[in-house]
Amino acid sequence: MPAVKIWKTHPAHFVLLEILNKKGDMTDDDLFDALHKEFEDLGYKDFNDLLMRLEVAGKIRSSSMARGKRRIELVQ
Repeated sequence: MPAVKIWKTHPAHFVLLEILNKKGDMTDDDLFDALHKEFEDLGYKDFNDLLMRLEVAGKIRSSSMARGKRRIELVQ
């Protein structure tokens, strides 16, 4: 019998903002790992799309740290 999928009560962008609110500024890899625990089917491309939408909306800010690393911070 296949596993039954259950709809999440909170969308991914809401959970991402909650994680940043609780833990503060994070690298994109750490944030992806924390979000991936809640949304197991979330891929890195979807994660980047989510970050882009939140940054355009003015909710978060991302800045480059080192090669391939970004710092994600919540805009208050």
